[in-house]
Amino acid sequence: MKYLVAIIFSIAIVLAAFLLGNAYIKRAQPVGVISVTGSGSENFTSDLIVWEGQFTRMSPNLREAYSDLNADKETVRKYLVEKGIPTENIVFNSVQTSEQQENQYQNGNYVGSIFKGYLLTQAVKIESNNVELIESVSREITELLNKGVQFNSTPPRYYYTKISELKIAMISKATEDAHVRAEKIAENSGGSLGELNNASMGVFQITGQNSGEDYSWSGAYNTQDKKKTASITMRLEYKID
Repeated sequence: MKYLVAIIFSIAIVLAAFLLGNAYIKRAQPVGVISVTGSGSENFTSDLIVWEGQFTRMSPNLREAYSDLNADKETVRKYLVEKGIPTENIVFNSVQTSEQQENQYQNGNYVGSIFKGYLLTQAVKIESNNVELIESVSREITELLNKGVQFNSTPPRYYYTKISELKIAMISKATEDAHVRAEKIAENSGGSLGELNNASMGVFQITGQNSGEDYSWSGAYNTQDKKKTASITMRLEYKID
């Protein structure tokens, strides 16, 4: 009888040890997870244009140079208004003045410099939602040369005023794309998609449409093209049941 009790006790100990060990192993094993990356993109057209240029005058007499520059300013203002640009969209910056010197050489050696005159520069900036109008004016601005104004223009820059709404829409698209990918992977592996563990957003990129522009790790923000493409990625991590 004693031997039977000992055998039963031994079997119970072994069984308990097995059950406890199996439970420990299961508890030690990490919960199955799946990580997926989804993307979203959207083409859009800029609704804000910023265009800048500057004009200059040079004269040995500072007062004369300023008078000539001020006359050019009024010529530029009148020209832009006649082209249909509202006065409130035209902003003139303060006048920049610099003395121009000409270096002198004798037998190839520098011997000093002489004063040539005062160079006065004034910049003008135009910001407008009428993108097509400003584009047209920026292409025709050389007409000011015929009016005696030495005007130098920079290429227009293009922006989008609803970028916050666009970004939210892109996040939604990328998240949906990642979720669909995760469901498909879980289905193919014989499991089912569980709770969402973690979600992280990738870099928001804005590039020119069909420009072949490279993405940047810090996020590209194209201002050269009127037509652009916005894109973003979302990385999701789910439990697998």
